Amino acid sequence: MQNNPSLVLASSSITRRALLDRIGIPYQIDAPDIDERVHENEAADTACRRLAREKARTVAERHPGSVIIGSDQLVSCDGRIMGKPHDRPRATEQLRFMSGKAVYFHVSVAVIDAHGSLQEHSETVTAQLRSLCDSEIQHYLTREQPFGSAGSMKSEGLGTALLDSMQSDDPTAILGLPLIATLRLLRAAGINPLG
Repeated sequence: MQNNPSLVLASSSITRRALLDRIGIPYQIDAPDIDERVHENEAADTACRRLAREKARTVAERHPGSVIIGSDQLVSCDGRIMGKPHDRPRATEQLRFMSGKAVYFHVSVAVIDAHGSLQEHSETVTAQLRSLCDSEIQHYLTREQPFGSAGSMKSEGLGTALLDSMQSDDPTAILGLPLIATLRLLRAAGINPLG
């Protein structure tokens, strides 16, 4: 019986780690530490794919012979990319802007196998935000402190209360690591949690 190659998650995200923990495959973490700025006039879905690839490639250089998972998520609304707010005033502004609108969660995953071949998957989750009053926004910000989350959205917690609806083929995609696609890419790279 052949051993699976070692698996490395190119991310420091606690949420991505929790998602990967669900499938029960041992892995290590190596934060890629890349420049995550979106290029001028770069579309959110294009930037998301590029960043997932860059994360995977950066970490693959440090772990030859391993399988690497790189992932990225960007949030957009009305053509505007909603980055990490970093503070309460910016988070308040983001949520006021997105209130009552369709919000798009662009997510990409890139897997590099032990031989250096890259495969990737991208998808967009569409979420309809409720019309939010300021007291709801402030309660959410106090409870969740989503200042390191794109678009101030912590969908793994109380952020779900901001939504009217969501359209997705994978319930984990909105959290930043679409497990259905990730598992398909991992099987192609020689790692099968059911094998």
